[in-house]
Amino acid sequence: MASSRVGRPSVVILGGGFGGLAAARALRPAPVQVTLIDRENHHVFQPLLYQAATAQLEAPDIGYPLRFLLRRHENSEVLMAEARSIDATAQCVHFSGGGSIRYDYLILATGAQPSYFGHPEWRTHAPGLKSIGDALEIRYRVLVAFERAEQEHDLDKRRTQLTFVIVGGGPTGVELAGAIAELARHALKRDFVHIDPTCARVVLVEAGPSILAAYPKALQQKALAQLARLGVEVRMSTPVRSVDEHGALVGDEPIAASAVLWAAGVSGAPIARSLGVPLDHHGLVPVAPTLHPPGLPNVFVVGDMAALVQDGEPVPGVSPAAIQEGRYAAHAIVDELRGKPVKPFRYWNKGLIATIGRSKAVARLPGNVQLSGFLAWLLYSAVHLTYLAGLRPRVHVLLTWIWSFFTYARGARLITSPMEEEKGAQPYGQLSMKTSILGSQISHSPPSGST
Repeated sequence: MASSRVGRPSVVILGGGFGGLAAARALRPAPVQVTLIDRENHHVFQPLLYQAATAQLEAPDIGYPLRFLLRRHENSEVLMAEARSIDATAQCVHFSGGGSIRYDYLILATGAQPSYFGHPEWRTHAPGLKSIGDALEIRYRVLVAFERAEQEHDLDKRRTQLTFVIVGGGPTGVELAGAIAELARHALKRDFVHIDPTCARVVLVEAGPSILAAYPKALQQKALAQLARLGVEVRMSTPVRSVDEHGALVGDEPIAASAVLWAAGVSGAPIARSLGVPLDHHGLVPVAPTLHPPGLPNVFVVGDMAALVQDGEPVPGVSPAAIQEGRYAAHAIVDELRGKPVKPFRYWNKGLIATIGRSKAVARLPGNVQLSGFLAWLLYSAVHLTYLAGLRPRVHVLLTWIWSFFTYARGARLITSPMEEEKGAQPYGQLSMKTSILGSQISHSPPSGST
């Protein structure tokens, strides 16, 4: 724990993601006392979570201890705690387990959570992908599905075990669908005796008219073509109307599946409600160009939690935006302490990149430069290696990618029990393998809500 500096302004940062960590690092030379608070003890490199979920990378490759990352920051300390609420009047953050901390400046960088569009009960059957725990849960469900199929003699039930539905056609959904398809068609191809993993069915569902909606039409078409080559079925303009343990109702079609995975949207963390300011329809915090919520000049909201409009367009909830916002908040605090005017935040859009599989990706760069295929995949790999925290993860991830590229192998394929089993819940490995008649399970539910 860093030593306290008596008399220095207190800066409390909630969240150790891209925005929070960038702010803490930028405040290292500042005359302030920084406290970074996160309910986990590590920073997660979220853009590569899908690779941990599909057995290509291990959890330590994309997670790094926050204390280690800030170990040389003499003005900083890290607390592993869950913030329950914010008292903006008293300038105080209250913790779930009791206790509180006062701040002079607050940087809210808690990120967002999966949005189930008014159906939180779907979370049990369709996990999202926002944390290492989520990635390990998804990896467990996917790998166990192949093991169950190997032991299943009924062909219909076996087909169900080898069916995976991914909800949401944004970058996370596209990357997850491509990675599962490659896992089945290459990494597991020769591992089983009684089943052919290459027959696995991967269905990507998008309620809107196109996948990768933020990308140009030409790149959307190339992404569709690349997914098709991997055998991924893409359903567009098709909302998911219901989800249960047997699969999903996709439009009017019930699809029996062993795993439904959610990548269809985000909503703000519940703590945002305690700020006492109006939130948008996603539960995000509308902020001014200085990243302040209305009436809270000593509070900054950065990253996925911030609903910021710039030049008539919303700033996307991507890691480069969060990093830029975190750094801006830190510099704004220092400028204010020095009596300097604070300039509005300007987001520099460095482009968009989404990978679909081995040598398959699409990228839109500044100047409307568009890349696809191998060159986009190389760029994706280089950019993500650059942003990884720490030398060891960069070296290990690079070597893993090289090995996987030439061998198609996935090294992180150990099946370990999820945390729910340790808490006494029914372990996924012991869930009933019966499929039942999916129509009777799903179609009786009214089609309320969609993606």
